Amino acid sequence: MPLLDSIVSALGARNPQLGAQAALLPALIEQVRHYPGGLPALIQRFRDGGLSEVINSWAGSGPNLPVSADQLESVLGEGVIGQLSAKSGLDTATVLSQLCIMLPSLVSEAAASSAGKEGPGGGFPLDALSGFLGRM
Repeated sequence: MPLLDSIVSALGARNPQLGAQAALLPALIEQVRHYPGGLPALIQRFRDGGLSEVINSWAGSGPNLPVSADQLESVLGEGVIGQLSAKSGLDTATVLSQLCIMLPSLVSEAAASSAGKEGPGGGFPLDALSGFLGRM
């Protein structure tokens, strides 16, 4: 993902506060792109984990409800969090705190974009990425 790496580097250079998000973004997109069963399976995992109201707000058209780091860790599991940490170079606590910020918007954008559109490379809609980057 050379283009994404360039975009992420530029974001981090322009605004140092976005450094952690810039480091996590490629790993997060890769994780969502390759999640077994795609976005619908990820949404179901949140529902199965008792976070139906939260995930429905993200996948719907209204405002996104917040999620805590503990809730994310419980639903996603140590394996997913560990992979994101390893791929981003961030510690687990930073990954979780950034996911609380990033994941609601990314799921919202992906859910909106996947309603009839599918991007190249594994089904992750590129419109979701552009919409998400526009919010950063």
